[in-house]
Amino acid sequence: MVAVRWYLRFNLSYRDVEELLVERGVEVDHVSVYRWVQRFTPLFADAARFCRHSPGDMWHVDETYVRVNGVWRYVYRAVDQYGQVIDVLVSARRDADATRRFFRRALSVLKVTPSEVVTDAAAVYPAVLDELIPSAWHHVERYANNPIEADHSRLKQRLRPMRGLRTDKTAQVIIAGHTFMQNLRRSHYELAVDASPVTRVAAAFAELAHAI
Repeated sequence: MVAVRWYLRFNLSYRDVEELLVERGVEVDHVSVYRWVQRFTPLFADAARFCRHSPGDMWHVDETYVRVNGVWRYVYRAVDQYGQVIDVLVSARRDADATRRFFRRALSVLKVTPSEVVTDAAAVYPAVLDELIPSAWHHVERYANNPIEADHSRLKQRLRPMRGLRTDKTAQVIIAGHTFMQNLRRSHYELAVDASPVTRVAAAFAELAHAI
């Protein structure tokens, strides 16, 4: 639990976590840390979803880029007006199918339909939104999507110390884990509400550990 929390919370590589654990008397190979992160990150996020606050009704949607095994991949992301990251999706393509898959994931998991969606001028968005969320006001406006564009930088900062993402599957787990940690730190979960801000993340992981 501690190894996974450290990796998701701080700008550490798997070898960094290995070294920190050794200093505390726990000898473990960095490959094991990698396996723990891949195995338990989705379990922590899934256990926490029942405690997640309902997102706002205004979604900012955009894509950014990451390298996966030396190949560029698109990462669809969305945040609401309160800074909660709605969902993420790693995709090999930026097309209508990927856009549709992203919105279907977000809508099915959260059971919330936005009343307003802000995007860039990509041609794929109008048709997909008319199909899936016809009641939402979709608009493209200069600077209106600054919240999601600024949020992309936090993800890039987290990915920088890594030695590279190897597969689309592992990239999805890591990026979704970053999303979970970011939302947890921003108090978008009803977890460890009595803990101090400094210890809230550790206390939340301790609560979730009992659930899984």
